[in-house]
This record gives sequence, C-alpha cells and structure tokens, in this order.
Amino acid sequence: MNSDTEILLAGLTFPESPRWRENRLWFTDQHARQVLTVTLDGKMECQLETEDLPGGLGWLPDGTLLLVAMTERKVYRLTEQGPVLHADLSSLAPFHCNDMVVAANGRAYVGNFGYDLHGGESPVATCLVLVEPDGHCSITASALIFPNGSVITPDGSTLIVAETFASRLTAFTLGEDGLLYTPRLWADLKNATPDGICLDAEGALWVASPGTSELLRVDHAGTVLARIQPVGAPYACMLGGPDRRTLFITTSETDDAAQARVMQSGRIEIARVAIPGAGLP
Repeated sequence: MNSDTEILLAGLTFPESPRWRENRLWFTDQHARQVLTVTLDGKMECQLETEDLPGGLGWLPDGTLLLVAMTERKVYRLTEQGPVLHADLSSLAPFHCNDMVVAANGRAYVGNFGYDLHGGESPVATCLVLVEPDGHCSITASALIFPNGSVITPDGSTLIVAETFASRLTAFTLGEDGLLYTPRLWADLKNATPDGICLDAEGALWVASPGTSELLRVDHAGTVLARIQPVGAPYACMLGGPDRRTLFITTSETDDAAQARVMQSGRIEIARVAIPGAGLP
C-alpha cells in the first residue's frame, strides 16, 4: 500500500492519545488497557496496566501523570503507589469520556461521547468538563457533537476542540477562571472526521481524520495546507522528536474492541514535516 509514512511500531490493538514528553512518545493502547511509551528507535515500554479503557493523557505541573478512565468517567493520578482517583465526572458526562488536554496550570478539559456510539445511537450534543487541580469538576462548554482531541495555544488564551461527527474545529476563549467563553468556528472540515489534533509553530493544526483515512494540516480558515496518507486509519497525532518535526500518528484498521484485539493492526506511524510543533514538549 502506498503511504507517506514509516512504521515505528506495529502489533498494537488500538493506539490513541499520543503525547511527546521526556524524549519519548507516550500513548495508550486502548483495547489492551495499557499506557505505553516508545522512543524514536522503536523501544517500547509498558508504563501502566489499566482496569478500564484508558483515554486521554496529561500532566500536572509537578509532573504527575493524569489518565482518563473512559467507561468509569473518572480521571486518575498515577502515583508511586499506583493510580489514585483525581476526579469523578460520572454525574456530568452522559457517556464514556475520551480525550483530555491539561493546561500548564493543571486544569484539565475532558470530552465525552455523549451517546452510545458503538451501540448505534444517533449523535447528540454533549459537554466539555473542566477538572480543577484539586479535582473539582464543572461543565464549561455544551452543545458539542462528540468533542474529541483538544489543544491549548501556547499563550494559554484559546482552547480548540475537534467535534468529530460535526466535521469541525471549535475554538473557545480560555478565561483566567479556567472557564471557556465565546465559542466560535475555527475551521469547517467538510467531510472529514476530526479525532486527535496537534498544533504547530505557525498556528496550523494537524488533524487525524479516520473517516477519510488521512492527516490534514489546516489553517484557521479551514484551508487544507497539506495532506498525509498513512498506512492505517489515523485516530490521533502529535508533533515530537528532538526538533519537534516528527509527526507521530496512531493508526488502526478498526476501532471495534473485539476485532482490534484479534487483528492487532494498531501502529505508530511517523512522517517528517517542515514546521515544528508549538510550545514546549
């Protein structure tokens, strides 16, 4: 199959939520219930076995890892003694939680499905939940269709979230109180299905679109500046490496849990890009 990528790692079930930190890529293998890391030379290590499906990853200012437990709708802190409950979102998130972005001050923003996607229900609007560093939770945005991957701009002023089944990126002004204000369209992606996203140093977004099996680099007007064709369907992406110019892409042939465990078609694919990632690793 022709593609624009190289395969760094194969034999995974369903890799998601890639994050570049401390000279390695952190990610979850969702249906294997693991948090893993891999270096640029392909050395993989398991950092944590999880009881629930692992979703978004992020870090508190002191370096403590936060992890979303998807079906429990909770966020855990990883301590030396093991996972400790950080926040319970079950009264706010109507269905499984998914991705998360953590601000520099430790505030976390967590999305959720809103409905039973794999059970065949029709899409309904749902919310983003703000988790304060002390674990207090509140709804901070609503009327979102499957809020998924999110980024915060380096100046901390704006949060952008991918609404997967609305085919759009939506921006919010990030207030000093941590709440989200002034929702507005950042980009209309037409027939794409934006899942995981990452921001580059020119302010453009790389968008993983599993429904169209491509990576799109888009600007604020929604103009497609570049496309990358991976081997598998891409679900998330992250810029990393020493120069932040390696685009890591999590791909799979299926997102069905049973099929993913049998097929083990999940991969970490990589591509070199011209513009480095935004902000700090």
